[in-house]
Amino acid sequence: QVQLVESGGGLVQPGGSLRLSCAASGSMFVIYAMGWYRQAPGKQRELVATITRGRITNYADSVKGRFTISIDNAKKSVYLQMNNLKPEDTAVYYCNVASSRGVAWGQGTQVTVSS
Repeated sequence: QVQLVESGGGLVQPGGSLRLSCAASGSMFVIYAMGWYRQAPGKQRELVATITRGRITNYADSVKGRFTISIDNAKKSVYLQMNNLKPEDTAVYYCNVASSRGVAWGQGTQVTVSS
């Protein structure tokens, strides 16, 4: 079983930046891909960005050019650098991993963009 621990959420003003981190732990697993999803109040969970162990990335159109996802395979960690944040980016952000042990989700971290 793979566990995920996220950090880096918080309150930021419009136009500001945040960096989310997520570390995977467990025994004997190989990561295939990691990603970030988000869920705003009253809305369905949606994809933000994903990255494979080979560093192939995919972004939602709404975050292209503002968010950057990266992966550290040695540390089994994924990061999301979020720049030029907008109020519509407010949501709970969830880390996700696809590995040899299946799919796992983190507990979520709140990101609030407000003046």
